[in-house]
Amino acid sequence: MYGLWKPRVLGAWRVPASGPVILAVNHAHNLDGPMLMGTAPRPVHFLIKKEAFVGPLGSFLEGIGQLKVDRDSTDRAAIGNALAVLEHGGVLGIFPEGTRGEGDFASLRSGLAYFAVRSGAPIVPVAVLGSTERPGRLVKALPRFRHPVDVVFGDAFEAGDGSGRRTRKALDEATHRIQGRLTDHLKNARRLTGR
Repeated sequence: MYGLWKPRVLGAWRVPASGPVILAVNHAHNLDGPMLMGTAPRPVHFLIKKEAFVGPLGSFLEGIGQLKVDRDSTDRAAIGNALAVLEHGGVLGIFPEGTRGEGDFASLRSGLAYFAVRSGAPIVPVAVLGSTERPGRLVKALPRFRHPVDVVFGDAFEAGDGSGRRTRKALDEATHRIQGRLTDHLKNARRLTGR
């Protein structure tokens, strides 16, 4: 990442140095996940759609510990693998919106709340800004060579309400709380970076 673009990483010290943690990342460009993996202070295991696991790219993704998920069904194997990452004190990366979009955390799926409440792992919000600006001259799908991209880590927080409940209502309430925290972090990151 540092060879192709100019990442500016802010607040990486906010990621706990050990123990389970979930990085909740906005997703406006295909570069956002790789940019976070290349700049995060700890190795990150992302839930990635199974369609990406083809040919050499699939072998590469599996080799670096990424997790295949079937987004069209309840993928119990992917859920178990993600929870295992957290149980072993690892870092799980999640795009809470489920797919690439505006990257504004406007519509969250319940998966992030489920993993956070079930595991008890804190969530660290992450804003990747600048990846959609100034497309490259040769490869239009990527930002221009040496273009600055900001990766801003926020303060860790707990998703649950402290009751330990994992009911549908508790997950819906957690999703609402999470969305507020992520939206606030994105606003602060934009203010801080001027993007």
